[in-house]
Amino acid sequence: MKLSKPISRNGQRVLTTGQLAESFGTDSKIINRNFQRNADRYWQGKHFYALSGEDLREFKGSRQNDDSLKFTSILYLWTEKGAWLHAKSLNTDQAWDAYEMLVDEYYTNKENLVPLNEKQSLVALMKLSAITAEETEELKLVTTEHSNKIQELETKVEQQITLDHGEQRRLQKGVARRVYEFTDDKKEAARLFKEIYREIKDRFGVASYKDVKRQELQSAIRYIENWLPRKVS
Repeated sequence: MKLSKPISRNGQRVLTTGQLAESFGTDSKIINRNFQRNADRYWQGKHFYALSGEDLREFKGSRQNDDSLKFTSILYLWTEKGAWLHAKSLNTDQAWDAYEMLVDEYYTNKENLVPLNEKQSLVALMKLSAITAEETEELKLVTTEHSNKIQELETKVEQQITLDHGEQRRLQKGVARRVYEFTDDKKEAARLFKEIYREIKDRFGVASYKDVKRQELQSAIRYIENWLPRKVS
């Protein structure tokens, strides 16, 4: 799907329900139904923005050629995190592939990056060099004891870092491959998805698979590759 003029809200890219449905290969009714069934999981300002009244009139005015908005009384604009929840609800290969494309080509907004001119770059480089020199002199005065404490703190911080978006997608794809090794039935697959994600949370002591620590990613991948369901129908 080639998206028309990008839509921004509060400094981030968003999509209308119709655009999201088209991207995921479904229709707006299914997107709305998923939202209504899981309304407690969606937070306004994080997963979506709801436009009505004057905000909606201004939005329609900025997109006068969009006939789909003519009779809309409330409009939902979906953020990247909202799109992720919808992809999770649909749980189809097309939805996940479309979501990944949206993250790479639409939601990642690079429009506001303004390159520095030659003079600005030189000033920035000079400031950076001065700061680096000052910091280098300070570091020379740090005792071995302090250095060890810093290293210990950095190690503790590293141990608490969780999976980034790309690592989460890698884990998701591993789960999907493993589940579909056992069944092609959608109902049975849904049951197995719940089972394997529940066991991942239990195995790694997290509330969500997204909270798996980065240093445990390889262990999680091996666990998924060797996972066996309790019962395959």
